[in-house]
Amino acid sequence: MLVPFDKLPDDSRIWIYQSNRNFNEAELEEIQEKMKSFITAWTAHGSQLEAGFEIKYKRFIIIGLNQSSTGASGCSIDASVHFIQELEKKYDVELLDRMNVSFKQGEYITYKPLKDFKKMAREKAISSNTIVFNNLVTNKSEYLEHWEVPVSESWHSRFV
Repeated sequence: MLVPFDKLPDDSRIWIYQSNRNFNEAELEEIQEKMKSFITAWTAHGSQLEAGFEIKYKRFIIIGLNQSSTGASGCSIDASVHFIQELEKKYDVELLDRMNVSFKQGEYITYKPLKDFKKMAREKAISSNTIVFNNLVTNKSEYLEHWEVPVSESWHSRFV
């Protein structure tokens, strides 16, 4: 069951998929429609899942699931990953590679392989105040409070 993302409880489980590039307006419209269709049909052991999504900065797909009504099962998680893989193929983007880092450089969002991010940190091109996206958050509350944080407040801090 599709619900508005902002109506999901704060303890809802979160999955964040970062794209290696911005989606254009036409792609965003298509992806939103595909997301609505997927979430509307998303089930676990025959029970509808209460879930929502949002797309941030034309680049991040965030799925939230209210697990207090029905929790995700292995099969339902597999279905969501398969859906994300389909988006990767259709739009020729990377969404599942967790070895990449997104961070803000001024008003722009930069996407780099972790090894390049480490190198930038060594070269002082990134500071402890650089805003990074902590895609390891696990629930909506963490997402709202700790997703966009300075490097010093993230797991990325070990590199600066």
